Amino acid sequence: MKKLPLGRQVFEAMRKEDLLYVDKTRYIYALLTGTGANQFFLSRPRRFGKTLMCWTLNALFSGKRELFEGLAIAGTDWAWESYPVIHLDMSRVGTDDGIDGVRKSLTDLTGDVAVEYGIDLGGETEPGRMLEVTISKAAKKHGKPAVVIVDEYDKPFLDFYAKPPIAQEVREVMRNFYVKFKANEQHIRFLFMTGISKFAKMGVFSTLNHLTDISLKKEFGALFGYTGEELAENFGEYLEAGAKKLNCPVDELVEKMRVYYNGFCFDGVTKVYNPFSMLNFLSDYEFINHWMNSGSPRIIADYMRCQNLTVEQFVGMPVSRSFASNPGDVETAPAHGFLYQAGYLTLREGVTDDYSLDYPNIEVFQSMSQLVTNNIAQYGGGNYFIDFRTPLFEALNDGNVDLFIETVNRLLSCIPYDDYAKAAQAAIRRSGLPAREWLYRATILAFLHGCGVMALGEHHTSKGRSDLLICHKGAAWVVEFKVAYNDDSKAKAKEALEQITARRYDGPFKTAKKVGLAIDDKTGQITEWAE
Repeated sequence: MKKLPLGRQVFEAMRKEDLLYVDKTRYIYALLTGTGANQFFLSRPRRFGKTLMCWTLNALFSGKRELFEGLAIAGTDWAWESYPVIHLDMSRVGTDDGIDGVRKSLTDLTGDVAVEYGIDLGGETEPGRMLEVTISKAAKKHGKPAVVIVDEYDKPFLDFYAKPPIAQEVREVMRNFYVKFKANEQHIRFLFMTGISKFAKMGVFSTLNHLTDISLKKEFGALFGYTGEELAENFGEYLEAGAKKLNCPVDELVEKMRVYYNGFCFDGVTKVYNPFSMLNFLSDYEFINHWMNSGSPRIIADYMRCQNLTVEQFVGMPVSRSFASNPGDVETAPAHGFLYQAGYLTLREGVTDDYSLDYPNIEVFQSMSQLVTNNIAQYGGGNYFIDFRTPLFEALNDGNVDLFIETVNRLLSCIPYDDYAKAAQAAIRRSGLPAREWLYRATILAFLHGCGVMALGEHHTSKGRSDLLICHKGAAWVVEFKVAYNDDSKAKAKEALEQITARRYDGPFKTAKKVGLAIDDKTGQITEWAE
């Protein structure tokens, strides 16, 4: 088996070392020849192969044909000319020293490119002007227009997303730098800019309206990430080895991988696997949350806490095509716009011609649920998610309702309910549930999902819908909530259980544990239950 390119991003090194490479060059050829455009922008979440794509384009425009032998583009009429390539990796821009550090890093980055091509900058020290001189002189020196590749264009700006005054200064600096691309269009053969978000694009690129944004184009929906077909074609031996190790058929393994890791969608149609998660899974065959754990979930956790967000409120959220293209700037974007840009929510086909948002897969959904539960637990005095997880599984494994109630009550005691209820008003209105009932159910659902338990809210049957369905190791729990506002907990618990029976919420299951819960509104605790 070819070795997996774990942690590798440089195309030339991968090809020379004969590492496994999923061929994306047919999409690159379509990008280069399919339209009259030559300056492109594309956004994707982190760990989706953007840097690898930048290095692939670098090798292509450097005329290194030998690296592409056996790939799709080798069989086309591509001319294989060599151009001066100005490759700017904006992750090298230092931000620890604030705005001065950004300016110095841009100066050093551009100066390094000038040195590489033996260009005299004529004493220029302003980053934008240095870039302009580098592009024009590189083109003149080689007798060909330059190719410009910009990786992680938004990194300098996003490092300050939580510090608006500094972010605005950085925005101005980056605008003055990037605007030189438009001013030197006659010296540019091809421009490709990529990054995580469109946030910075909204402000930084106000004068770069000539860029062709292909982020939502269906023909490039699979440019980043692995499709199911690519998984089967390129990783067959690894799938067979994994099936043998896990003692299951290959098709069963692939289905579990699909549910756990597939589902990212950038055009409303094509679903792909995150390459980072996929490669790491195929190296150890453990179903863990590789993508979430590889980045900075603390930033997302802090954002979720500051915004008082739950997980459930974003499931199936309808959005317009306009939103998908322009979700707003970082300071003003709604919460779902922020999470969509960061990749934690992804596009789905809508009920009309528009889209909806949802979590891509179990990996992301479960991880987000853990973050929310941790946020709630920390409000309660320093307890953490893991403290609740062990007794939950003991309760579900043994069918112990008393232990289940005790564990959930510990969690509910941590809710800063005023803040969460206030932030969740829109979702509450959509659900049609009373505010408190929605809040309690959403908290318990996030907890269960974070633990990896199969749980559904508003589970529909022929007679209605139960508040909560839990399926664990072949056993089903049908749970109905009632909030007691007038010291009538016992009556409310009995009413909840009778509703399960009368409306046959347990009908789809041969046997099911039926539990009616009453949550006292004064204490925020389950004070009575009936089973």
